[in-house]
Amino acid sequence: MSLFKPVTRRLLVLGLAALGAAGASAALYAQDMKVMRIAAGPIGGTDFPFGGLIANAISNPPGSRECERGGSCGVPGLIAVAQTTVDPAENLRAVSRGDLELALSQADTLSWAYAGTSAFQGQEPMRNLRMIARLYPSNVHLVVKRGSPIKSVTDLKGKKVAMGGEASATAATAKLILSAYGVKWDSLQMRFYDFNAVTGALEKGEVDAFFMVSGAPVLALEDLASRTPISFVPIDGPIAEKLPKIFPYYSQGVIPAKAYGDNPAVPTLDVGSVLVGRDTLSPDLAYGIVRAIWHDRNRPLFQKGHPRGQLMDRLLAARDMGVPLQRGADKYYIEGGLMEPRPEIPAVAPEKAAAPARKARLTWPFANKES
Repeated sequence: MSLFKPVTRRLLVLGLAALGAAGASAALYAQDMKVMRIAAGPIGGTDFPFGGLIANAISNPPGSRECERGGSCGVPGLIAVAQTTVDPAENLRAVSRGDLELALSQADTLSWAYAGTSAFQGQEPMRNLRMIARLYPSNVHLVVKRGSPIKSVTDLKGKKVAMGGEASATAATAKLILSAYGVKWDSLQMRFYDFNAVTGALEKGEVDAFFMVSGAPVLALEDLASRTPISFVPIDGPIAEKLPKIFPYYSQGVIPAKAYGDNPAVPTLDVGSVLVGRDTLSPDLAYGIVRAIWHDRNRPLFQKGHPRGQLMDRLLAARDMGVPLQRGADKYYIEGGLMEPRPEIPAVAPEKAAAPARKARLTWPFANKES
């Protein structure tokens, strides 16, 4: 199956607004122009519109007005394009192969890809991946129809539960949560649907619940809620409190009240949404990208573009996820006092990289089949 899905003419415009600013003059400076593609996930997810916002923030086509004069505050000569893709895990594979230049993904998925664990078990660790920035918290949504008897994670036993594609980032996150709550994978009926099909599966009664990892409000869930009353199962209690202490990419979060119709606030786990590049990316270009993302002039672009933009925190942008920071990006964070200078994390064997998780009995493969 191809990584990329068809994109309408309207969606192709997303992330290309900067092209109009340059107009025909861009052609005069073609020798100085660079185009970068951002793998931004499925259309109905939050990363896709965010990919467009990032593309607009970092783009600064040749001939554009200078930032100080009210023009673009992006990287001079850069045009970035957000591209719809299948899944955050596939996004990382595409960047590692060199098919795309940048990707949005989940922080847990990035850590697993780098270490060769979880959805990447048995595969060559992607040691060429580099984190550019943690952007905002994505929510783990555990979705059921309103009135469902499923009220907790443990109630999923014996139920038909969808969790993204079989090798997807969502499936890996869901399996970790199930293991943490002591739910054996073979005690439920796993179903695998891609992002665009899972909401219809719940609506038709093909599944009893599904996991979705994306920042609320998620367009696909808003659309589902407009057709079918839905509820969200809390992911809370001592387990949810402990997981962020073991895995730095998780935090306790909440699905906001009224994010989907009249739903109340629901506690859940959050996972950082991260921008990722490859170790071959120019340090100067990486520096310009992070400077543009966190530029004061671009803050309103994100805050008005999506509610998650209001949760972007520059102080957490360089948070240690166990994956090396992109060279050049680290320079920006060090200059801004956001991190201490530190050597690049050395390449280590996957089993050593996962040592803290093993201690907590949550490594891959989990001890999920034990009594």
